[in-house]
Amino acid sequence: MRPAGAIAARVLDEIMGFIRPGVTTRQVDEFAAAQMKAHGGKSAFLGYRNYPSHTCLSVNDEVVHGLAGERELRFGDIISVDVGVVYKGFIGDNARTMAVGGCGVQAQQLMEVTEASLYKGIAAAVAGNRVTDISRAVPDYVDSKGFSVVREFVGHGVGRTMHEEPQVPNFVDLKSNDKLVPGMTIAIEPMVNAGRPEIKILKDGWTVVTQDGSLSAHFEHTVLITDGEPEILTWLTPSKLKAA
Repeated sequence: MRPAGAIAARVLDEIMGFIRPGVTTRQVDEFAAAQMKAHGGKSAFLGYRNYPSHTCLSVNDEVVHGLAGERELRFGDIISVDVGVVYKGFIGDNARTMAVGGCGVQAQQLMEVTEASLYKGIAAAVAGNRVTDISRAVPDYVDSKGFSVVREFVGHGVGRTMHEEPQVPNFVDLKSNDKLVPGMTIAIEPMVNAGRPEIKILKDGWTVVTQDGSLSAHFEHTVLITDGEPEILTWLTPSKLKAA
């Protein structure tokens, strides 16, 4: 899992460096595919349940599962990039939201709160805790900042396949209350809306958007449960954990 996570993190970082006003989401997706190949991996998303893109590229009010296409990114947009990489039979899964050139105050606050809520969830991912400890930490922080957590899509176990047990909701659901034990690898991924939490799926069957048209952000890491502090497998700068 560590090599797969490292490659997923590297590719996501490279994509973030590639994104700029004027490029299309298809160009971003093609760049991502090339970088995955250059690092010896391949997309975990392409073909999964017939998903047609190498990455998930969700712009502005798009929450998750945005498809690559001819949409041209503009200054002021925010884009959530979700990257899953298969390497030697294992999967690394991570996501990040960034501004395209720059953004407004609300968009910046939304991204900061969503990323911080991810780390709140990760801090609760310790052996002996339960999934609900993660699920409680995320919305407690998000709600305190005036934003809302999407409830229809959740985090998950990840390993040799894309979605494994347990499910890791970003809200308390007693049906998902597995005990966390060393050796588990899970994807924690808050999806947070600037407005109301309700979503809808577009006619393409994939792209999820906010019902009220508000902005949405998405951050994700693959995390290993250890005997001590959780280990983030999709992080290029581990020192950031202490500062978060």
